[in-house]
Amino acid sequence: MITRRHALCLMSASIALPGKGHAATAEMVTWDDLIPPGIPYSEIIADGEIDVINDTWKPVYDANAVKLNQRLDGALITMPGYIIPLDFTSSGVHEFILVPYVGACIHTPPPPANQLVIVRTEQPWMSTQLWDPVWVTGTMSTQLQSTDLGQTGYALAAQKITAFRW
Repeated sequence: MITRRHALCLMSASIALPGKGHAATAEMVTWDDLIPPGIPYSEIIADGEIDVINDTWKPVYDANAVKLNQRLDGALITMPGYIIPLDFTSSGVHEFILVPYVGACIHTPPPPANQLVIVRTEQPWMSTQLWDPVWVTGTMSTQLQSTDLGQTGYALAAQKITAFRW
């Protein structure tokens, strides 16, 4: 039998801890969301330099390329992208750069920092299809970091990685 005292204790606990027992819902984030509000994509890439001999283009990024959307700092998010492995073992990929399109950072100049996300995961992503898109869910942080492949603007502590399905 529940006494009035027990009922009051249970109600107090449910008010004090409203989020307990309910899983947080991850916010769906697109690549455009990584650019701070009010800055159009066209303003993060300047003209750049064309190497006619090697048939390459080296973009010159302005100050807007490293401006980050601070609203995402600490947010639980889910976003799609492609994996560029940084730490790969026989158990899978433990650390990678999430990029907006296939081949970014490898065959072309890297996108600007606010379009690159470094992802670390405790549970490695094991797939034989590394060129296929994935969904990554985890806690985002705004954090400029340099890697061998380019400067990243965001870090994501992945809780879940799944294959992207059309």
